[in-house]
This record gives sequence, C-alpha cells and structure tokens, in this order.
Amino acid sequence: MLKNILIIDDEEKLRNLLARIIRSEGFEVFEAPDLKSGYKKLEHNDIDVVLCDVKLPDGNGVDFVQKIKTGFPTTEVILLTAFGKISDGVQAMKNGAFDYIVKGDDNDKIIPLLYKALEKGQLQKKVKQLEKRISDKYSFDNIIGKSKGLEQVIDLARRVSKTDSTVLLTGETGTGKEVFAQSIHENSNRVGKSFVALNCSTFSKEILESELFGHKQGAFTGAIKDKKGFIEEANGGTLFLDEIGEMPLELQAKLLRVLESSEYIQIGDTTPRKSNFRLIAATNRDLKTESEEHRFRSDLYFRLNIFEIKIPPLRERIKDIEPLAYYYVKQFSEKTNKKALSIDEGFMQKMESYQWPGNIRELKNVIERSVILVNGEVLTSDVLPYEMQHQVVKTNKSVSAFSMQSVEKLHIQKVFNYTKGNKAETARLLEIGIATLYRKLDEYNIH
Repeated sequence: MLKNILIIDDEEKLRNLLARIIRSEGFEVFEAPDLKSGYKKLEHNDIDVVLCDVKLPDGNGVDFVQKIKTGFPTTEVILLTAFGKISDGVQAMKNGAFDYIVKGDDNDKIIPLLYKALEKGQLQKKVKQLEKRISDKYSFDNIIGKSKGLEQVIDLARRVSKTDSTVLLTGETGTGKEVFAQSIHENSNRVGKSFVALNCSTFSKEILESELFGHKQGAFTGAIKDKKGFIEEANGGTLFLDEIGEMPLELQAKLLRVLESSEYIQIGDTTPRKSNFRLIAATNRDLKTESEEHRFRSDLYFRLNIFEIKIPPLRERIKDIEPLAYYYVKQFSEKTNKKALSIDEGFMQKMESYQWPGNIRELKNVIERSVILVNGEVLTSDVLPYEMQHQVVKTNKSVSAFSMQSVEKLHIQKVFNYTKGNKAETARLLEIGIATLYRKLDEYNIH
C-alpha cells in the first residue's frame, strides 16, 4: 500500500527537492507552505509521516507537533530546522515528535528516518486495530441473548463499569463470568490498560501466592530471577480473580490487606509496593454460606460484595439458547470449512428442554461436536450426545397432598412468592444452599 508523506516548509525550492527525493522511493508526497494548509492536508488525506519545518510564517513546528499527535495519534512527525537548538529538540520529543534533524547536515538521514517512522506508525495502527477488535468483542451489545434475566444482568454491568467499584460475579460454572469481567473492563475508564486474569483454583497455595504477589530472586527454591505478580501487572488496569472461593484462607488475609491499603509485598522482599487496580472477582460458590461456615473469610466477603452481579444459569434463560446455538453453528461451520448449516425443529427442542449443567461452555462443546458429525446441511437431533437425545422431559406431575414432597413443595413455593422470586433470599430463609434451591425449584417446576 502506498505510503503518504506530507512536507510542510515555506522554502519552496527545498520543499520541492525533498519531494523529488522522497517520491523516488515510491512514496506519495503532499506539500504545504504553512501550518494552516498543512493541517488541512492532514484532515483530507491519510498521512503516515509529516516532515515539518520548525519556523513557519504562521507558527512554530515544535508546538504544531502536539496538535498533530492529538488529532492524528498514529501519524509520525519529523521536525526540520536550519538551526539545531537542544532545547527545541527536547521539547519536540516531549510533544511526541519521532525525531528532530538539521537541514543540510542531516539530509542523508531523512530516507532512513522515514522508513523507521513508518514502521513505528504501522505498529501503532496495528495496536489500535487490535484494541478496537477487543473492545468490539467485549461490547455489551455483543453479548448474545434476549432473555429478561440476561438483559437485567447486562444493565447492572453497564452501570457499574463506569465506576471503580469492586465487582463480584456469581453464578454456575460456564455461565460467562469472564466475558462479563472483560466487558466491564472494556467499558470502564481503565480501557486500554491491562486486564489480567488469574484462576485461583488452578494453582497450589505457594504457586498462587507467587503468581499473585510476585517474588524476588532466591525467595525459594527455583526462584532464579525476580518475577512480577499479577497485582503489579494490573497496576492502572483490572485484576480479574476467577474462582476466588478456592483461594486458601491465608492468601485471603493478604489479599484483603492489599484491597484496603493498595500495598503489597513480594515474596522474599520487605519493601511495600503500591498498585492501583480495579478488582473483579468471580465464583460459583455461595460465599455468604461459605463465610458463615468459616470456609471463606467474612471480612473479605464483605469487601468483595460491594456490587454483586449474579449471572443466571442457561436453564433459566431458555430464550438465549437459540441465538447462542446459531452463533456457534456459524462459528464452527466456518472453522471446519462447511457450508452454512441450518437447525431443524427437533434439534432445537432437545436443546431447549435440556438442563445444561455446564451452561454456555457445554452448549458450545455440543454445537462443535454436532457440526463435526453432521453429514448434510441440517443439524438434526441424531447428532446430539446420547444423554440429550434420550433425556426425559420433566412434567408438572401431581404430588399426593399427604406426602412430604407436597409439604416441601408448598413451603418452597410460599417462601419463593414471599421473596418475589429472589432466589438468594429464598435460599437464605429456607436455610439451604443456593444450588439445592435450584434443584428443588426445577424438581417441583416452580417458576
């Protein structure tokens, strides 16, 4: 692709000479005699590099650099001057200039500098494109689903994203907690800064502590060099701690201190360090019950539970199954080089009547498997896993009025109505775990 160079210089002969030299390298060259007309060229053309004189009839090139970098951040600027002044050079670089050279003395440097400036500009453009793709991917508008429960969750996430408040994402495994964490970060004031994610269930206590806080060389056997922890990496950005309910109690105490003071100490060090990060935590456990039963620190639970967002399981979001299915069918059809596949009614009925214990993650795996197995252009129920093909669809069977089941069902229904459908509050009043409540609601077909 042809690269565009803009030369801004009031000396016409020098400007024309530079233009001929640069065109001979295969570049498209635009010319301007002053800053005003130069800026118009920038507005109407995709300029990659500007060669700009320092002293111009309508202003100073050193100050103009800042204006260019504000309006066109990926455009690089090389300043030209007849008289090299160190102070001008220093200020030009502070304002964002790529380089500062003296006319005549440094003419042989211009072409090599142009190539270096173009390389930097291209890299910046690629970074910007990547950031945009990430931002688009994690836009709330791109979260798939149309159920009321999902819409409520998205609304809560939108509201909290613009704050710096700690967020606790709760819900079963596979419901998309990390997607929400990324979306909150990408829609926050910390967008463009680091988003670092650590799964607390993946490591032993010792390794998790090292990953979280970092360590100094020689702090323990195998610590052959200094290592930054995730807390340091997240400085200025967002730290996402997934499965925080699995974090050992000793580390919970250390994390609490960090949240309260913004200070942490690396393993093997004695000097406190500071890190300014926003914490998003996620768990599939009922942390309130865990803290009451002393398996999770209650003080950390209250510190985390500033703003809880509960992501409902897929079985409570039946309206979301169809759009999710079509999304993954399209994705895996392209991945396996198959024609666009359609879904028949029987396939979708089985999908919508299934309980999805693995939630969206399980649905994704089922669709991938089905796309691989299908021979024609239509997904039918015979490509679904055995347990989905032969599932027993539960009906609202009558229960004897004298049975314990009847008493239990009526009591749960009464409390559920009292809390206006608030499952967490219902579980609390019934003094049972939230997972048990979901099972009972499903068993008795209470909605």
